[in-house]
Amino acid sequence: MSIAIAGLYIYPIKSCGGIALQRSAIGMAGLHNDRRWMVVDEQGVFLTQRSHPAMARIRTDLRDGYLVVTAPGQPRLDIPIDVVEDDDSVRRRVKVWRDEVDAVDEGDLAAQWFGALLGTPCRLVKVHPQSQRVASVARIENWLARHPVAADFPRQHIFAFADGYPILVTNEASLAELNDKLAAKGQPAVGMDRFRPNVVLSEFGAFDEDYTVLVTVGEIRMALVKPCVRCEIPNTDQLTGARAAEPMTTLTTFRSQPEGGVTFGMNAIVSAPQGAMISVGDRAEVLLDF
Repeated sequence: MSIAIAGLYIYPIKSCGGIALQRSAIGMAGLHNDRRWMVVDEQGVFLTQRSHPAMARIRTDLRDGYLVVTAPGQPRLDIPIDVVEDDDSVRRRVKVWRDEVDAVDEGDLAAQWFGALLGTPCRLVKVHPQSQRVASVARIENWLARHPVAADFPRQHIFAFADGYPILVTNEASLAELNDKLAAKGQPAVGMDRFRPNVVLSEFGAFDEDYTVLVTVGEIRMALVKPCVRCEIPNTDQLTGARAAEPMTTLTTFRSQPEGGVTFGMNAIVSAPQGAMISVGDRAEVLLDF
């Protein structure tokens, strides 16, 4: 079955504004520069829109060798992207969910910028090049054992600061079905940005991603290994940071799972050759397992 790649997005700073791309390098760690930076508290524990919805107002861009960060009422912050991390004085341990990994502290100016916006002491860190954060090997091995067509995928997938897996895949038709249900209740439609995907599919049945084993684009293969259980972030307007009850109230009525949680989108791992690129408009073959 052939479908299309309709959108590509990265979020350079975890839980901050994303960047729509026409083309991106892709590999085991996901899309290049996705969730490469993260905001942490004084103890080194990650901060997200779950507790700080104002992070949605932070815009990011990558240009001229800098991560450019802006927000209403704040001066522009420019962070050099490719600094050689050979100074152990800026190396620190940080925590994202249950994982403790090495990161690089981006300095006092960045800390002051984010602290002023979020109203709490915090620091900006970048994943250290020697960081070894690995997606759940046990879960991946279990999934691969049930899907021998993907048996040659690596068992260990090293990635940066995404929640649990290198790639999040969503589907335009699934969003359309959700928005139809919202409209029936007199509620406004929501955009795909509420779900913060990396890869958006089109020409695909609503929620067929639930039953998809592989999405293949040339030599790039994405194995959809785990449904994405959603928190309150989809209820956060990604322009203003305002939080409401929708769309999660409506999602709960038809996307609640017997094992618990409300799902939208699929977490994926990647197998791709060195230097692989993926583009909006690429045709993709999907293998379904109904």
